[in-house]
Order: sequence, then C-alpha cells, then structure tokens
Amino acid sequence: MIIGVPKEIKTDEYRVAVTPAGAEVLAQSGHRVFVESGAGDGSGYPDARYAEAGAEIAGSADDVWHGAELIVKVKEPQPAEIARILPGHILFTYLHLAASPELTRALLDTGATCVAYETVRDSTGRLPLLMPMSEIAGRLAVQEAAKHLEKPMGGRGVLLGAVTGVAPGHVTIIGGGTVGAMAAKVAAGIGASVAILEVSLDRLRHLEEVMPPNVMLLHTDPPTLREQLAEADALIGAVLVPGAKAPRVVKREHLRLMKPGAVIVDVAVDQGGCVETIRPTTHRDPTYVVDGIVHYGVANMPGAVSRTSTQALTNATLPYVQAVADHGIYVAASRDPGLAAGIDLRGGQVVCQAVADAMENT
Repeated sequence: MIIGVPKEIKTDEYRVAVTPAGAEVLAQSGHRVFVESGAGDGSGYPDARYAEAGAEIAGSADDVWHGAELIVKVKEPQPAEIARILPGHILFTYLHLAASPELTRALLDTGATCVAYETVRDSTGRLPLLMPMSEIAGRLAVQEAAKHLEKPMGGRGVLLGAVTGVAPGHVTIIGGGTVGAMAAKVAAGIGASVAILEVSLDRLRHLEEVMPPNVMLLHTDPPTLREQLAEADALIGAVLVPGAKAPRVVKREHLRLMKPGAVIVDVAVDQGGCVETIRPTTHRDPTYVVDGIVHYGVANMPGAVSRTSTQALTNATLPYVQAVADHGIYVAASRDPGLAAGIDLRGGQVVCQAVADAMENT
C-alpha cells in the first residue's frame, strides 16, 4: 500500500504521524511511504532521516495526498487538506467529529473512509491511541495552570507548590480518567492540594489505591462541585465520553463562585469542552479572560512537546497503521473489532454511533 505522511498545517502543530523508525518498518514490509518534505522538522526528524529509512520525500502536499491510498496524520484535516481528500482515501488521524459538525459534513462529502484514533479500542475496551496523548496533556495541564497563575500572566499570583508557613494552592480536577490521574500526580508531586471529582465509584476506588495522600477523591454532585469551584486556584477539565461531545459540567454562572484570577485548563476542549465558557485557543495565544477567570483552551496541548508526543503517539499507532497497510482497512477491521470501532465515516455515511448522535443534535 502507498502511505502518505503530510506535514501538519494546523496552527502550532509540530508533531508528525510517522517517525523515521516507523517509516523503516513499513518500507521493509513492502509498502511505499511518501513523506512530505519538512513533515518531521517540528519533531526533530529531518528529511534525510526518512530517506535513509526508505521513505520517499514528496516535494508538496499535493504529491502526498494524490499519490497515497492511506493518509496518516496527527490532527484533523484543515480546509486545504479536505480539498485534497479523494473517495478512495483511508484517513487515519485524530478527528473529534462529535464536537465539529462542520468538519463531519465536509468529510462525509469526500466519501473517504475516516478512522479516528480516539475511537479505536483495545481488547479491554480502553482507548490505546488516545491514552499516550492523554498522559501528556494531563501532565502539561498542571504546568500550564501553574504558569498562568503567575501574576504577570493574569493569574492570582499563587504558587501551587507548598512553601514553609504558607498554604499550597488548590487544584480541582473534574474527571478521574487518564488525563485527570496524570494531572493529579503532577500537582500532588509539587505539593499542591488536589481534589479529583469523578462520577464512577469503581474509578474512585481504583484511584484510592494509586493516588498520594494529598489527593482527595470526591464523588461528583452539584454541592461538591460548587464547593470545589470556590476553593480552586486551578481547575482542570478532564471529562471524556469516548467519541462523543464532552458534557458541559461547569456553567458560566459557576464562574462567579471562583476566585478572581483563578485558571481553568480545559483539556476536553477538542471534544467541545466541559466548561461552558471555553473555546479553542492556540499555543501562541493560549488564554483569555471571562468574568475574571483565566481560560486556557489549547486544543493540541501535546504539540508543544512535539518530540516526546510524536514518539509516544507513533509507538501506539504504528501496529494499527501496519495492519491497515498490510490487509486494507476492511479486512484489518474484520480481524480487530477495536479497529473497527475507530471507523467513524465510510462512503459518505456516519458509522460511529456517538458521532451520529451528536449530528442529530445539531
């Protein structure tokens, strides 16, 4: 199969979908790998590394898209890329379609088969291609919250970590999945007071076994949410409903409960956000203020640490890319129900129930 790896063109996106090592594996399996010139620069992989690995360097995006059968990306296609998608293409990338009906309609019109990293499941029902980026985003969320709590950044001027004789800052995390757990460990590690709000009692029981003692584990209900919003110096949104739009847990009226200059980092922003007042931002212009509360809404947080993120992502995606390239998407999906769950769009039809439900509500 001919595999295309275009350069990411989303603002401030520096990751690449296949490393030179991955390209070598695919090439040695008999596949042709077209890599757009400069695609790996943002992650520290020059064209020469890909050429040495057996990839073919394409001079333009058109050469990649028009010459390939399987397009492997990191982020959802931008308008210029959508115009290049053909009905016979297999597009394999993060899509987050439930939060973007406009993108869904545009991709439906192409007739391509669109496979979303975030809806692929493993044999235990987990999300193996979302997990590595969730781990990174959870860790970064605390870094960004700490930075934007600084007074010159518009925050309260609070240090999250403990200082002798001064109470530590308080971090409230909504959601106890991978993002929430990673954020809690980092925040607790620097000495902050931490609370995780989670709806699943089973998940809370698991977290109780692995979290340090300065992490409170609380079942989510309206009074507890209000209490935690009032206490939070930093609020991290880590709510995930696989494949679906994130529920709006924090409403605008809740902001009046928060301390002026508190920071919200909504990691769920790429799925629509769990905070009503969040909107997507970029690494170059990451924050804005609503009702005195700093909002951080960067939708591709792991892109800031592109080298680490690219390595972690491709470690997870390469076996699936190999399976699709070896057997075609439909044979590969018939052999792996978890991969089949990743097919969101096919032949102009929505085949993912969560995406279909979101479309019905728009």
